[in-house]
Amino acid sequence: MPDARPADRVIEVSPERLSGWLGRFGEAHGEGVERADEDDLVVEFPDGARIRLVDRWGGGAASDATAWIAGQRRDRRVAILLVRRSAHAVGLAVGPELPVHHVDTHYVQGRTKAGGWSQQRYARRRDNQSDHALGSAADDAVRVLLPLADRIEGLVCGGDARAVGIVLADRRLAPLAARRTRHPVLPIPDPRLAVLHDVVIRMRMVPVRISDPPPQPQ
Repeated sequence: MPDARPADRVIEVSPERLSGWLGRFGEAHGEGVERADEDDLVVEFPDGARIRLVDRWGGGAASDATAWIAGQRRDRRVAILLVRRSAHAVGLAVGPELPVHHVDTHYVQGRTKAGGWSQQRYARRRDNQSDHALGSAADDAVRVLLPLADRIEGLVCGGDARAVGIVLADRRLAPLAARRTRHPVLPIPDPRLAVLHDVVIRMRMVPVRISDPPPQPQ
């Protein structure tokens, strides 16, 4: 008979709140058994519940929750690259601080409803503006982030995934691209300094995949 277990759900918890959250989950489901699964930590509970704490940093396996959470709370030197066609931002986070940052904006013409030759002319102009914007983002990443590549613990990206991919395809940025963490490309509004600060907070959040226990038979 197929398992009637509900679909997994994912929440994000700050490293500072993770111990308390895990304790409260254990109070509801019983004493859990912890085990390492590559860099993640899996905890299985006697009622069938299971949680996976996802390590986006690749810091190494730890089968003990206390040690695993301590690794998540550790201050890291992390490069940040945020790219949208209208703006980009680069920065260096050291723990919660952002000692290095640079933000730039671009004008990229919107799409036109005109047809024929005018539409083609506007499209070429827009493509040229987009190429210039992404080239500028790559240049700033080379200038600001590339010299830090040997002294960071990872690169976190945000913005438009396609634009980020184009920027990191620049051969000059290969050493930086090799340092990408397991973070997805974070969805953000147009990059600004406030958005950079927000990413410093968001990138530390720990994804927790929760498998609820299967329902008890009636």
